[in-house]
Amino acid sequence: QVQLVESGGGLVQPGDSLRLSCAASGTIIGIWNMGWYRQAPGKQRELVAIITSNGDTSYVDSVKGRFTISRDNAKNTMYLQMNSVKPEDTAVYYCNLAAIVPYWGQGTQVTVSS
Repeated sequence: QVQLVESGGGLVQPGDSLRLSCAASGTIIGIWNMGWYRQAPGKQRELVAIITSNGDTSYVDSVKGRFTISRDNAKNTMYLQMNSVKPEDTAVYYCNLAAIVPYWGQGTQVTVSS
């Protein structure tokens, strides 16, 4: 049974940094593409960043230069380093593992407010 558990969310001020983690069990993350998604109130879930099994990364334009997706295969954990956060980054952040069927974590709330 594959499980993904996000952590690291919280309330931060604009310009702060935050690191989200997604710990996986039941599979080896290194063989799959993975991603971070977010869903703000009243909006559809959107893709924020992806990292392929080869380590290639891509980002939605709104976070380019501010967010960094990474993975530690030895720890079976994926990360999202969020720098210079903005109020519009406020959302529930979900990690996704693109296996034969997609797996999702339960989400972690990130609130950016002064």
